[in-house]
Amino acid sequence: MKKGIAVAGSLVADIVYTVDRYPEIGALTKIQDPIINNTGGAVCNTAMVLAKLDSQLPITALGKVGKDEAAERIWEAFRHYPNIDVSQIGAEGSTSFTLVIVDSASKQRSFFAYWGANEVFCEDDIDWDKFDAKIFHIGYILSLNALDEPDNQYGTKMARLLAHAKEHGLETSVDVVSEMSDRFQKIVPPSLKYTDYCIINEIEAQCTTGISLRENGELQRQNMKKALEKMNEMGVAKWAVIHCPECGFGLDCRTGEYVEVPSLKLPKGFIKNTTGAGDAYCAGVLYGAHEDRSLEDSMKLATASAAFSLSDNGAADGLKPEAEVIKFYQEMC
Repeated sequence: MKKGIAVAGSLVADIVYTVDRYPEIGALTKIQDPIINNTGGAVCNTAMVLAKLDSQLPITALGKVGKDEAAERIWEAFRHYPNIDVSQIGAEGSTSFTLVIVDSASKQRSFFAYWGANEVFCEDDIDWDKFDAKIFHIGYILSLNALDEPDNQYGTKMARLLAHAKEHGLETSVDVVSEMSDRFQKIVPPSLKYTDYCIINEIEAQCTTGISLRENGELQRQNMKKALEKMNEMGVAKWAVIHCPECGFGLDCRTGEYVEVPSLKLPKGFIKNTTGAGDAYCAGVLYGAHEDRSLEDSMKLATASAAFSLSDNGAADGLKPEAEVIKFYQEMC
């Protein structure tokens, strides 16, 4: 039986500034201490959360970094996780980085990204025969330029990669980056045809399906099941999951089971940073799928994993082993 999770795609060095209040254009705001240098992106965040949940789980990281100081921060972070195989991370150009601005009042984040080495990561960088895993997860669609390019047969290079992953006996999973653009309905759907697990937030789901999920800040709960069913119609084969601050919504595409798992009511002062919480949620769902848990149990683990991620500056810094995460969920739900 196949075992392990491969996580491919975005590798990022994060620089996090917390400000009193996000400023209007042309206005001034104060940067608070501390200034945080951290790792980010789907590969770092998701792989490290998985490693915290289960230190015995085989994890393979795939992507590209540069040959610079930022890359050294990423390599150093991975050294703390002996169950993450980094042999398929290549080095080319400059490491991708993201400037993250956190509004201290709302805890909302804004991202200014330099794509760097992530732009050139492609299927040629993957040797399918050099790793064995049950699930292949990649993120983020819309931020990996070489894979977002058109493909005459599959629609996009990302869709081609996912099709080849399935041909190699892997279950496939995708995540999408949140951006303000009209590219979603052109670039995301081709990949969903070759996707087993799609785990995205409500804004990404809205832009992908064209179904309104948040209007004027208000969550449109009545449309969630419809959006999940649309994702299934677009090709998602096993689980379609939408997460948002208020709740997680899931559809088992094989049985039609619809699941809602509310977010936890966390104590005042518990939330330190929201950067990486979506990846932590994704990791929880993936771990549940890997362990053949139900969709509902996997979403509960994901909800608690995201909560632990909120408790510290890095996506994985606050995480605990799975048993402790589940215990926390049971105490807080």
